[in-house]
Amino acid sequence: MNYAGPAEETPARSGLELTPFRGLRYDPDRVGSLAAVTSPPYDVIVRPDGLLHLESADPHNIVRLILPQDTTPTARNRQAADTLHDWVSEGVLAADPEPGLYVYEQHDDGMLQRGIIGALRLSEPSAGVVLPHEDVMPHIIADRAALMRATSANLEPLLLTYRGNGSRVGTAAVIERAAEGDPLLSTTTEDGFNHRLWAITDPADLAEIQTDLGRHQALIADGHHRWATYLRLRAEHPSPSPWDYGLVLLVDTARYPLRVRAIHRLLHNLPVAEALTALTDSFRVRHLDVPLPEALEALAAAAAEGNAFLLAGDGSFHLVDRPSPDLLARTVPADRPEAWRTLDATVLHATLLAHIWGIPEDSPAHIAYIHDTAATVDKAERDGGTAVLMHPVREEVVRDLARQGVTMPRKSTSFGPKPASGLVLRALPL
Repeated sequence: MNYAGPAEETPARSGLELTPFRGLRYDPDRVGSLAAVTSPPYDVIVRPDGLLHLESADPHNIVRLILPQDTTPTARNRQAADTLHDWVSEGVLAADPEPGLYVYEQHDDGMLQRGIIGALRLSEPSAGVVLPHEDVMPHIIADRAALMRATSANLEPLLLTYRGNGSRVGTAAVIERAAEGDPLLSTTTEDGFNHRLWAITDPADLAEIQTDLGRHQALIADGHHRWATYLRLRAEHPSPSPWDYGLVLLVDTARYPLRVRAIHRLLHNLPVAEALTALTDSFRVRHLDVPLPEALEALAAAAAEGNAFLLAGDGSFHLVDRPSPDLLARTVPADRPEAWRTLDATVLHATLLAHIWGIPEDSPAHIAYIHDTAATVDKAERDGGTAVLMHPVREEVVRDLARQGVTMPRKSTSFGPKPASGLVLRALPL
């Protein structure tokens, strides 16, 4: 299982440097089906029933590596490392015969996305090659770092986007040529997406990709904590080393635009009645006795005019909008661009969570971040908490802030479709 990267240091580059690696992939003859061993990214699996469903889908489901279950963090990470070792020893997972980059395609009835998976040389944040746009939580970075140390592997790619010129040249040309051939794998997952993977090993194609990507910077669309983890692990190992690289999927959104969705908040210990009472006259509150789709339409209409949130958890919906300008002036930091100060996530975290409700944003005991809208509402209703439903931010706003070096509040956006975990892994030598 070779690692990506040259034997010697290379000069600093001003753009992306994507390196071939020997992908570690499931042997389809050793598992029930490829779909049964895949999983959403680790941070999308938020419900215990979802975890149990994946574990029962196949004894070799990737969730046993990315979210191992045991009584202590050390035991969980050791379990993941032992499981990975066993699966490689048994031939359940096998390294491809030669290093390559991988064209990855996802499509359903309404969307086609193609990108390229490889080992990306890590760069300092100040270099501006990879642009984060969200804050991160230290305890999650520590958790992911411990898992990567134990397994000595990048178990799932994070999602990066870049903006090509929209034409079929350079990387785009190589991707389209590869997609005309027979794929290494093809499978359809429960969400209706078909996934296909091709290997690129031809030196001329690899060189064409290197030259093209070297002119681009990337935005982190999904995986801020894993990116921060990559940087932490690189700092722990003298360079050059395999930790100088991290597994990523790069998508050119000029050719394949992503969907941008919101990430919702679940406030565990705050009943809806208390949340509404605390608002007093600082926001306008309207009760909506309508189904979820209509409530979301009302949220979208309100968000077009200003900050707006939808509270749920008591069997109905409450549209919260028109915050007091004086309250915002007192609670939202004034040392950031206006585009940041007026974000819904900024107002939620600075005004509602910190000032009105007194909820720490980094405490799992108080708050959860959930991608699925219906699941957030259902869990709030079951547990007696408050679901705070958000309206998504436009991609151009995210990119503009990132280019200014301004990070958004954590879990502000959800770009997708996200790469399925389990199709290709990157093992690092011990």
